[in-house]
Amino acid sequence: MRLYRRFFERDVLQVAPELVGKILVRKDEDTLAAYIITEVEAYKGIEDEASHARFGMTSRNQIMFGAGGCVYVYLIYGMYWMLNVVTGPYGEAQAALIRGIEGYNGPGKLTKALKIDQSFYGEDLTSSGRIWIENHPEKTEFRQLPRYGIDYAGEPWKSMPWRYIRVQPPRTS
Repeated sequence: MRLYRRFFERDVLQVAPELVGKILVRKDEDTLAAYIITEVEAYKGIEDEASHARFGMTSRNQIMFGAGGCVYVYLIYGMYWMLNVVTGPYGEAQAALIRGIEGYNGPGKLTKALKIDQSFYGEDLTSSGRIWIENHPEKTEFRQLPRYGIDYAGEPWKSMPWRYIRVQPPRTS
């Protein structure tokens, strides 16, 4: 079942860890594909020195200040789109970066594989016909680590354990 808006309208530190283990669904002209979300990072508003919102609202990050449940995509290194889910109440500028899905580790690899580009900016995950997130019936264990690649933010921000990675259950014979 697709996640409702109220799921996304909570604080990013509640939403981000709960996204781990959920199912990201992508539909295009040819295919319908579903992937388990394996890694997520939280970015907590204007006070977070690692967040794009730290300098206030811009044309690039405007959607972050909008309704939870929308997509925020941006380009890095001129070639990789980053897929983020806006969270929190309207005006709070929180987002969760989807860093990995089953089969694709790395945010650039997953957006390339799923054909996610600038056209997804502002897409509403609660009503979109081409991308959404669904519940998964099984509970997922995760571990917390510091976020990746944000040394520029300084302390305490670069050490915040706001990266959530799925722990694979042991295989049974």
